[in-house]
Amino acid sequence: MTKPLSIPHPAEALVLAKIPAATRQRLAGIRLMLFDVDGVLTDGSLWYGENGETVKRFHVQDGHGLKMLTVSGIKVALVTGREGPVVDRRAAELGLGDVMQNVRDKSAALASLAARHHLRLEQTGFMGDDLIDLPAMQRAGFAASVPDAPAYISQSAHWVSTRAAGHGAARECCDLILAAQGLLGAFFQPGLLGPGTVQ
Repeated sequence: MTKPLSIPHPAEALVLAKIPAATRQRLAGIRLMLFDVDGVLTDGSLWYGENGETVKRFHVQDGHGLKMLTVSGIKVALVTGREGPVVDRRAAELGLGDVMQNVRDKSAALASLAARHHLRLEQTGFMGDDLIDLPAMQRAGFAASVPDAPAYISQSAHWVSTRAAGHGAARECCDLILAAQGLLGAFFQPGLLGPGTVQ
């Protein structure tokens, strides 16, 4: 990844325009970002096939955002309370190595991942939408949520997306992190992610 420019890219200025300085400071130190799956990367719907299999819908813009973070050197993890092969498949498509399923204590998962990557908790972020996510959100250096989360969850976040869960909310979060670190502008150069990149 190229070194951030001293002059912000216009896209970075646009993304950060309404973000308080204290939140920008939190974002600047993020080295590991954890995302809940159901209700963050998906709209929370669970579709069941005739044989009982669960089907989930993912948004390509969210996938692209996760790839942008990893290309920039920011580690990405998926942490979900549910379990199923579709999450592993999506993570594999995006090249994500840290996937934790059937997790009841997401705060402990956050601490475990931070220790594995030799990071302090203030260098971590967590994006969640429900009660099971709240302890991790409160422990992370940066907490994000979605507009359709219960009010007592979103009010505990440092930032809430304008886009709905499963409809680009995670991408919006990724753009925010990259912009705060002066890394978003580099993606306006052609070919950074390479042709045929899976989103």
